Amino acid sequence: MKLQQVSDQDLVKFYIGGDESVIEELLRRHKSKIFTSIYLLVKDQYLAEDIFQDAFIKVINTLRSGRYNEEGKFLPWVMRIAHNLVIDYFRKEKRTPTITSADGTDVLNLIQIHEESAEERMLRDQTHIDLRKMIQFLPDEQKEVLIMRHYADLSFKEIAELTDVSINTALGRMRYALSNLRKMMNVKEVSISRG
Repeated sequence: MKLQQVSDQDLVKFYIGGDESVIEELLRRHKSKIFTSIYLLVKDQYLAEDIFQDAFIKVINTLRSGRYNEEGKFLPWVMRIAHNLVIDYFRKEKRTPTITSADGTDVLNLIQIHEESAEERMLRDQTHIDLRKMIQFLPDEQKEVLIMRHYADLSFKEIAELTDVSINTALGRMRYALSNLRKMMNVKEVSISRG
């Protein structure tokens, strides 16, 4: 039996059944696509290699524990694991995303940075913290596009390819994400002014 002709789904079944050698074939098939998608996000080869290894360790652990249940969708499942690890990395680094409005201005920089008083600086810092928290409340696909666009500085074409959607869908998700963030900010302002 030639492993190259066996489907991902069957290879996963063989692996779960105890044939450890088939993991190499799954790796060979998908390494470049998964690694490239991580690299495009983090733009650092060594970091991308670390995250790729972490992703495959997670894949192996999930398969061994019997928790894998993605019927015939091995690659999208691994890509999701890898993207989540990238997002976790950015979260740990606490990189502040730049969020641009429709006219191209950075929403975070709308707060004029002049000779700030301590009170103004605290308010600005709080706004950044609030914005990062609000991003976590977005639906996953909106959060993903927002993070890829502003944390990883990817083009909408790259985002569309990585998430396997059309450019219009990626743009739409970004529009909804920014719209939802604006609504959340408005609600927060109203609750503060009433407080």
